[in-house]
Amino acid sequence: MKLFDVYPLYDVEPVNAYDCIVVDKNGIEYLDLYGGHAVISIGHSHPHYAKRLKEQIEKIGFYSNAVQNSMQSQLAQKLGKLSGYEDYQLFLCNSGAEANENALKLASFHTGKSRIVAFNNAFHGRTSAAVAATDNAKINAPINKQQEVTFLPLNDIDLVKDELQKGDVCAVIIEPIQGVGGLDEGETTFFQQLETLCHEFGVVLILDEVQSGYGRTGKFFAHQYHGITPDIISIAKGMGNGFPVGGIMIAPHIKPKHGMLGTTFGGNHLACTAALAVLEVLEAENLMDNARLTGEYFMSLANKIPGVQTIKGKGLMLGLEFDFEVGDLRKKLIYDQHIFTGGAMNKKLLRILPPLNIGKKEIDQFIKALQNVLIVEKV
Repeated sequence: MKLFDVYPLYDVEPVNAYDCIVVDKNGIEYLDLYGGHAVISIGHSHPHYAKRLKEQIEKIGFYSNAVQNSMQSQLAQKLGKLSGYEDYQLFLCNSGAEANENALKLASFHTGKSRIVAFNNAFHGRTSAAVAATDNAKINAPINKQQEVTFLPLNDIDLVKDELQKGDVCAVIIEPIQGVGGLDEGETTFFQQLETLCHEFGVVLILDEVQSGYGRTGKFFAHQYHGITPDIISIAKGMGNGFPVGGIMIAPHIKPKHGMLGTTFGGNHLACTAALAVLEVLEAENLMDNARLTGEYFMSLANKIPGVQTIKGKGLMLGLEFDFEVGDLRKKLIYDQHIFTGGAMNKKLLRILPPLNIGKKEIDQFIKALQNVLIVEKV
C-alpha cells in the first residue's frame, strides 16, 4: 500500500526537535517559525510537557467518556481561570475542524435553525459544516455544498444585519484574525456591532480561535482585544502542543442534553495531560507576555525590510505581505537558510507562527536570513 497523495511535500524529514528548532534526518537544524500550523505553543519537547505525558501514559492513557475522568474537570477549571471564562462549559474533542463542527451543530440545536453566516477567505476546517463555512471551493465536495452558508465581506455590518433579520440563521462564525485566509481581521466596531446583532436576532456568535487562541496574539484569545463575549469559542491547535486535542467553550445560557454531542477519543487522559501541561507552562513562563513583546520586536525590524508592503496580525500570529508571490521565497528560506515559515490563500503573504517561547535572538536570525534571500533575488 502507498500513501494517498494529497500533500505537496518539502524534501525535509524532521526526526528531532527542541524549543524553536527542528532537526532533520541528516542532522541539519531548522529554525521553526511556523510551529506546524501554529500547533507548537510552548516549544518542542518542553521538559515539563514531556515529563507530564510520560508519567500519565504509565498510569492510564485512554478510557471512554462513559466513565468519570476528573482530569477533564481540572482542565476546564484551569482553562476557565487563565482565559477569563470561568462560568463557561467545556466540551472536548480532537481537532479544530471537529471543534467547529460541534460549535455549528450546537448552535443549530440551540436555535432550531440551519443557515450559517461566515466571511470571505474564512477557513474553519475540512469536515461537513466546517468546510462548508470555509471560503475555498476547491476543498468543498458536492456533499458539503448541501449546507446553507452565506459568505459576507469583513467589516460590512449592514450586510450582516440584512442576513440576520431574515430569521433563518443559526450562527455567525468568524475568526478574530484569519489564519489560512491571510491574517485579515475585523475592526473593533465591527465585532462589537456583530455581537449586538447576534443578541438582537437570537443568533449564536461563534469565535473560531483554533489558530489565534491560547496566548498566540498576546492575550489568551484574540477576540479579547475587541471587548466582546462570544456564545461559543472553538479551540485546538496550540492547546496540546502537538497532541491532538480540541474543544469548544460554551456560554452558560446554552444548556446541554445527554447525547447531543459526543466523541470517542476527545478528552482522554493523555489529551487532558497535554492540555494541562500547556496551560501550566503558559502561566509559569509568562508566554502570553512574551508573545506580545516578541511580536512587537519582530514588527519593529520587519518594518525596515525593503519589499515588505504590509505587516498583519498580532503577537506571534503575523504575516508579511510582499509585492510578489512568496512560494519561491519560502523554499529558499527552507533549503538555503534552514528556516520554516508558512503560506496562505493570499499568495503574497508569508506567515509567521513560531512557538510562543521564541526570543529576540531567533527573530534576529530570521530577519538577517530574509534580507540575505531578498538581496540574492534582486541580484
